[in-house]
Amino acid sequence: MRPGLAAAAAVIAVVTSFHAAMWLSMRPEASAPNITDRFQSLSFAPFSRNMSPEGKAPTTEAQIRSDLAAVAPYTNGVRTYSSTHGKEMIAPIAGERGIKVTAGAYIRKEDGKTPQEIEDAKAENAAEIKGLVAVARQNRNVQAVVVGNETLLRDDMSDEDLAELVRKVKRQVNVPVTSGEIWNTWLEHPKLAASVDFILAHILPYWEEVPADQVVDYTINAYNRLRAAYPGKRIVIGEFGWPSHGYNRGASVPDPMEQAKIIRNFVARADALGIEYNIIEAFDLPKKQNEGSVGQYWGVFDADRTLKFPLTGPIFEKTYNQTAILALLLGVLFTLPLLRMRDLTMTQGLVLAASANGVAAWLALVVDYWLNHYVSGGDYLTLALSVVMLVPLVFVLLYRIEELAAVAFGSGPKRLVEEQAHAAPSRFPKVSIHVPAYREPPEMLIQTIDALARLEYPNYEAIIIVNNTPDPAMVEPVREHCAKLGDHIKFINAEKVAGFKAGALRIALDATAPDAEIIGVIDADYVVTPDWLKDLVPAFDDPTVGLVQAPQDHRDGERSPLHEAMNAEYAGFFDIGMVQRNEDDAIVVHGTMCLIRRAAMVEAGNWSSDTICEDTDLGLSIAENGWKTHYTRKRYGYGLLPDSFEAFKKQRHRWAYGGFQIIKKHWRRFLPGNSRLTTAQKRHFVLGWISWLGSESVGAFMAIASLLFVPFVAYFSISVPAHVLTLPILITFLVYVLHFISLYRLRVETTPMRMLGAAVAASAVQFTVAKAVFDGFRYKDLAFARTAKGNNWLAGAARSFPALPEAIIGGLLIAAGTYMLVANNLPGSAIVKTSNDWRHIREINLYGIALLVQSLPFVAAAIIGVFEPSRLNDFATWRAVRAKLAAVPRRLGLNAPPAVAD
Repeated sequence: MRPGLAAAAAVIAVVTSFHAAMWLSMRPEASAPNITDRFQSLSFAPFSRNMSPEGKAPTTEAQIRSDLAAVAPYTNGVRTYSSTHGKEMIAPIAGERGIKVTAGAYIRKEDGKTPQEIEDAKAENAAEIKGLVAVARQNRNVQAVVVGNETLLRDDMSDEDLAELVRKVKRQVNVPVTSGEIWNTWLEHPKLAASVDFILAHILPYWEEVPADQVVDYTINAYNRLRAAYPGKRIVIGEFGWPSHGYNRGASVPDPMEQAKIIRNFVARADALGIEYNIIEAFDLPKKQNEGSVGQYWGVFDADRTLKFPLTGPIFEKTYNQTAILALLLGVLFTLPLLRMRDLTMTQGLVLAASANGVAAWLALVVDYWLNHYVSGGDYLTLALSVVMLVPLVFVLLYRIEELAAVAFGSGPKRLVEEQAHAAPSRFPKVSIHVPAYREPPEMLIQTIDALARLEYPNYEAIIIVNNTPDPAMVEPVREHCAKLGDHIKFINAEKVAGFKAGALRIALDATAPDAEIIGVIDADYVVTPDWLKDLVPAFDDPTVGLVQAPQDHRDGERSPLHEAMNAEYAGFFDIGMVQRNEDDAIVVHGTMCLIRRAAMVEAGNWSSDTICEDTDLGLSIAENGWKTHYTRKRYGYGLLPDSFEAFKKQRHRWAYGGFQIIKKHWRRFLPGNSRLTTAQKRHFVLGWISWLGSESVGAFMAIASLLFVPFVAYFSISVPAHVLTLPILITFLVYVLHFISLYRLRVETTPMRMLGAAVAASAVQFTVAKAVFDGFRYKDLAFARTAKGNNWLAGAARSFPALPEAIIGGLLIAAGTYMLVANNLPGSAIVKTSNDWRHIREINLYGIALLVQSLPFVAAAIIGVFEPSRLNDFATWRAVRAKLAAVPRRLGLNAPPAVAD
């Protein structure tokens, strides 16, 4: 067994054992008094899973019989809330099973927008009272009747009118009559209390933000306050319960374990104290929407009529073991690729395995959430979209952690050209260097040509091809300069060349010397070092090598702080990503500073114009044909940075759009047997595309979707994503920050300020990349957009603000995130008018924070857009600031020389 395999197997065993131990140690289990007798009463709403309690669909006899059969072994009585639309059948059917009934009539507000609506409301109330009276008269098991449910709380009727209605019903029935109200409503309305035969008080501490461990005591104290306020009056707790799921309300946190503990503790206390009670409610109601996210989860039974918790013995989460097993199985599955990794170190393996198991645990929790929540309507859309968009982010998360672990804890790069031992060259194969130039400033191009003329290599030619440049002032100086340098510097002026840069390179290849074995390509702005060919051509002594790539770098990073930031951003790709991809022979070819074996180029079909990233396209085709590629970190050439942020964005759009074209062109070659790409190469390319094009696009789309979702959350009471779906966004952001800072510190020679600038520059093009991918779906072919360099823009041309869309979206995201946090946390806030009546809901807070985090790439673009034309984008300004700061101690006399005594 190879050492790496043994290390990987050991890592998987250790991390899996630790993962299993964590699930075992965190397995929730609690105890509470047993419920050995039946409940005194349960709120009974015989609605099937797909029936809405707010609707008027009639309840069938079969549904009532089935539901009563489910609760009969567990309760002595039931409470109903309506006596129409089939609910009048509950009492007689319950009587057959010896179940007592507290019958109710729902009283609604008698108003409406039209006279007809008012008449309909009055008719419905009359029908409810008529049905209630009939149920009480005709069924001996009806022990009391309830006129209205929280009617005063909803302000549907005055206390005088409700008291009169109670007295009216009392005259028609021979059982006690009352109304159901929140406990403190009874304290505020003594007239109503005087009219009823007994007080039916709803004590629901969840709505009063009471912590779970104080609920029972709070309830007993509220009951005692009612007894003290109305001595001699019979007091019945008409509703008591706790939701198993849903959003928290302040300190009140729904939880299945807490629901079980609270109800069992309450029943034991109530029975011991002789308190009459009714538990709300018998069944979960998946379609109950008028109480926000918790309305569905008050049942003792779930929607399938199964007890949600044991009434005796230890209390535990029903699905915990299944979730733990799923997490462990997924964890093992996700860590199996470690067995194929070469030179895996123990620390590197532990990081990767721990991350894979963390993702596995998250996926298991998502599955558990899906199975244990009633997902429908807007919730279904929220959950489905969140999962679909989070899956690419999870792949990106693992890919970045893998890269971080390899750089920080791996064995180091071993495949770089400079790490290979090359014998003294016995021959010098001819190299033909091609320099395509489209409307380039002559002085810049001449610098490039002069550098080529200084190469320390005995056998090369350079072909300078100026294409589609009609201005003689940009052509003739270059032609004349080439003529002075000798026959090995060739000049071609090609007009009306089709196919963009690739078309020009095809012409250059046709003009290449027949004995040239290697083709070199550089951009028109690149000044190469004399040792470029001398150092890299020996790599082609291996006949299987098809391509050698050197990194890009730039010589004008000191033009401004923005250019310095752009240069540092490029360096991250060339010093981190390319180095790691090179270890698996999966580099991304980027044209300039590239040496290609001519035979490999011909076999790959020459330069193609069906993508605007002809260099990456050709490099991938060469790799697909089985040729090896190599990379060096050493800089052998320095070009010019984009002139402006707008040019920087256009360049990134071209790269991303071309990348999307390449995916569409090459995806079939990634299928089994369709190319000579190795599994590792396919993995790098696919995950690289997902990490760059996918994550940026999904990130931008998620930000815009989150923003568009805000009005629905704020004004239409549609649920925000649960924390199990929101936290990954924040975790991905934190991993991105850790990944960026750590790898820059380890691999890129830069300063903290330049690293910060690189981070801002990298973030600022997220929307640009997303737009490029979107354009890839919309347009088959976009024109090649040249990147403006060397101050090569129209003199005096006005430039608009380069980040207007990003500024608008970023500003809206900040406003929305702030709005969510303020509305959710400001004491007594009345900003948000929803039926949810927010109270420090953690999901709302996470949603608000996520909105703020998602704004950062957009804000970064806007900051650069404002920063670029200002004085702050000038090193002279910063030097002046540092000088003034340095002078402050002298002005204060802090560094004056000490006085010398006479």
